[in-house]
Amino acid sequence: MISPLSWMPLAVMVLGIGDLPVYFLLTVAAIWPILLNTAAGVNAVDRSWLTLAHSLCATRGETVFQIILPAILSHLLTGFRLAIGIIWIVLVPAEMLGVSAGLGYYILDTRDRLAYSELMAVILVIGAIGYLLDWGLRLAHRSWTHQD
Repeated sequence: MISPLSWMPLAVMVLGIGDLPVYFLLTVAAIWPILLNTAAGVNAVDRSWLTLAHSLCATRGETVFQIILPAILSHLLTGFRLAIGIIWIVLVPAEMLGVSAGLGYYILDTRDRLAYSELMAVILVIGAIGYLLDWGLRLAHRSWTHQD
């Protein structure tokens, strides 16, 4: 995987300055953990379940929604958790790409104004929000997969 931040110059050249390059970088950052974990989950599905569905004449939709999705849910949620973590890491520098709002912009603004106490507060808020996002996803993972 190529670092999502290394796509910054190309994203700005092709998509211009504004929000669109940020969305592109966040998509590039999120897609791989989700795809790879989903593929690993599908690969780990017990083949006897698929054989059973086939022998019971289950439709493709029934097989997907009754066997595959429940079987890969843990992998899928792990992919989302990793993607959110990577997005959160990429978001702040991506927002420094000529946008006029956001956490990255605010960090640059506080630095330019020499407001170091605000800068430290923003850094702590970024860490707290990241922790809360991860905590929420761990809670969702536990409740949806019935694990402790």
